[in-house]
Amino acid sequence: MMTRAQFNAYCSALTGTTHVVQWGGASVWKVGGKIFALCSNWGPGSEGAISFKCSDLAFQMLCEREGVVPAPYLARVKWVQVRSDEALSDEDIRAYITEAHRLVAAKLTRKQRAELGLPDPKSTDA
Repeated sequence: MMTRAQFNAYCSALTGTTHVVQWGGASVWKVGGKIFALCSNWGPGSEGAISFKCSDLAFQMLCEREGVVPAPYLARVKWVQVRSDEALSDEDIRAYITEAHRLVAAKLTRKQRAELGLPDPKSTDA
């Protein structure tokens, strides 16, 4: 699984993100003030665990994988926590983080997205 430094570097490259360290040292990434991913050291067996927001379908599928669990405190809003190096490849984790960023950014107002340089999710331009 990617290191915390790799996680932070990847999240920092996404448009309009901010970073804070909170909740006992968790590395928390936000877009428009809303959290989309975090890397924590919570609980037994979760050293460097990565958590992220996902779609309903991805949540269901990922929770069936060995080493992925509903994220503590955030499962009700479809977040998962990756607890095992074997659960997902770094490439897959990056793809899910990108999607988490997109999902959260899509819920921001048009004005917020424009201020952050994010595309309008309803735009037909590709």
